[in-house]
Amino acid sequence: MNVVFMGTPDFSIPVLEGLIESPKHTVTAVITQPDKARGRSGKLTPTPVRSVAEEYGIPVYTPARVREPEFIEELKNIPCDVIVVIAFGQILPKEILTMPPYGCVNVHASLLPRWRGAAPMQWAIIEGDAETGITTMQMDEGLDTGDMLLKKSVSIEPDETDESLFNKLAPIGRELLLETLDGLEAGTIRPEKQNEDESTYAKLLKKEMGRIDFSWEAVVIERYIRGISNWPNVYCTWKNKTLKVWKAKVIDEDSGMEPGVVSKVNKKSFHVQTGRGQLELLEVQPEGKKRMDAASFLNGNPLVAGESKFE
Repeated sequence: MNVVFMGTPDFSIPVLEGLIESPKHTVTAVITQPDKARGRSGKLTPTPVRSVAEEYGIPVYTPARVREPEFIEELKNIPCDVIVVIAFGQILPKEILTMPPYGCVNVHASLLPRWRGAAPMQWAIIEGDAETGITTMQMDEGLDTGDMLLKKSVSIEPDETDESLFNKLAPIGRELLLETLDGLEAGTIRPEKQNEDESTYAKLLKKEMGRIDFSWEAVVIERYIRGISNWPNVYCTWKNKTLKVWKAKVIDEDSGMEPGVVSKVNKKSFHVQTGRGQLELLEVQPEGKKRMDAASFLNGNPLVAGESKFE
């Protein structure tokens, strides 16, 4: 098949490389988001997908809006049997969705209809799901509402982070997409409609979501720590400075102290009371410093149980 690929972040790359390496398919163009200014210098940086496409000499297009008539006309001139979309970042109009003979196939990082939307891996961890996976889907005009094609599930381990789940799902997406294209071409896949009653929405992550509210249950805070470790990170305030929390353990017992108060200090960790249960902090990062274990933090920041408090 002639494939037009639409994607933007690192998660899209294994699928793109799978298509490039497949003897059955030719990637005729890559569509990705425009370059963005990064860091203090404001230097324009290409998306990860653009960098890979250029390494392979594939034509790259970076429209600000794919629904603009000028881009749609340009797209019509590109050889295309199917459009593959994975974490692209723009909604496709009907004119594009119906353009290729095999339509537009999306590779989505959840077991649809659970976790439609922008951050499915993170919300699966935050909400304590036992499993998640990859779904390939025939796209329609809704947000991840199209008919499902193929699925593959994986377990979410008790210590799973967004990074480790990313590493599990990315190669699965690659293989499932290739299997999906083979099935579509052979006519062996029967699309399955999604059950709207079972749908949930993975809302966009925002920086303020990382701020710990110690009135929450310890188990909820710990899942946030694992679920958004890549971005925006979980953090609290200590002596009017930001303290990121990278790793913690749930202690089921309550100390009888107020939420946020240090309830116990060990040699290699310390406990903070929450709305229910305690959180044993194991790895943190003080503002302006490197990530460190709790023992190193305690060396420079003596804590007193029942007196020291995090906010």
